[in-house]
Amino acid sequence: MACSSLVKLNVASSSWIAGQQSFNSRSGSAARFPNRRVTVIRAGSYTDELIKTAKSIASPGRGILAIDESNATCGKRLASIGLDNTETNRQAYRQLLLTTPGLGEYISGAILFEETLYQSTTDGKKFVDCLRDENIVPGIKVDKGLDGLASRSAEFYNQGARFAKWRTVVSIPCGPSALAVKEAAWGLARYAAISQDNGLVPIVEPEILLDGDHPIERTLEVAEKVWAEVFYYLAENNVTFEGILLKPSMVTPGAEHKEKASPDTIANYTLTMLRRRVPPAVPGIMFLSGGQSEVEATLNLNAMNQSPNPWHVSFSYARALQNTVLKTWQGRPENVEAAQKSLLVRAKANSSAQLGKYSAQGESEEAKKGMFVKGYTY
Repeated sequence: MACSSLVKLNVASSSWIAGQQSFNSRSGSAARFPNRRVTVIRAGSYTDELIKTAKSIASPGRGILAIDESNATCGKRLASIGLDNTETNRQAYRQLLLTTPGLGEYISGAILFEETLYQSTTDGKKFVDCLRDENIVPGIKVDKGLDGLASRSAEFYNQGARFAKWRTVVSIPCGPSALAVKEAAWGLARYAAISQDNGLVPIVEPEILLDGDHPIERTLEVAEKVWAEVFYYLAENNVTFEGILLKPSMVTPGAEHKEKASPDTIANYTLTMLRRRVPPAVPGIMFLSGGQSEVEATLNLNAMNQSPNPWHVSFSYARALQNTVLKTWQGRPENVEAAQKSLLVRAKANSSAQLGKYSAQGESEEAKKGMFVKGYTY
């Protein structure tokens, strides 16, 4: 049965793009998108602030806590410990995470869902103020589409957000086509330009899913093509590279591939891809975990930091920071302190990995369990 290549786009005008043309054609932007007129957006008066924010997030020994799951996805997490998906329960869990004492030692930024950006603790303190008190930069997930993005970004900035995240999904099995990759790259570049124009550092995230039984060489091939297109269109849209952050997938074999790759192999392939595609002007590369176990994600990050890199190589983890936390909490007030301590354990482990000093000795069996979900959505 024939299958078409797919890339999922978070733009209002597109849902899935399919096509079969070659990756290797480049005849200029006019030939690529003949009906599009590019309106150049510049970072303008925000340039200095954007660069300062990006550098703050990309600071030694620190990374990003991603808690930007949609209410539906957060509900699935809560259901796993027997809680109903209510705003009160979501607020309680987010409060547990965002009020963890000492979190700012290891975490430099937190990506929030829109509901969370406007929430407060049960004592009335805004979550964004809790983060600022720990020297953690508040961020916001914005991938609802390009329509109205400028006005939404301006409102998020006024609410205290200083960086944004937009996720586009790339699937390797049966693809992706050249057209799909170009569309994905174009959407990410427009988002990045609009974000910078409104004072938000854009995290650029074309996530290459783990789904499939392909070897690591195929992942490398696709990742290089995707990032080549992304940086081409970032440049076309005059995005300030010093004021962005990247959130790539690690280069690994498909989740169903018969052979697992070692951390050293994953580090070698991933860094090879980055050196070929990412300019050194970019301040930080904050990896997603993509369904790896907590320990796998940390080991792989540690392997990538065994020698100096042109960029800050760190983490932007959701499940790989939260899995043990959630299971420790179980929705019980008396478990909050223990759950917060487990968050600090994971955050410290990844802080050590960012510095290339992590050891898996003493890690729990729970932290070693994989979390891959086929076709995972946020």
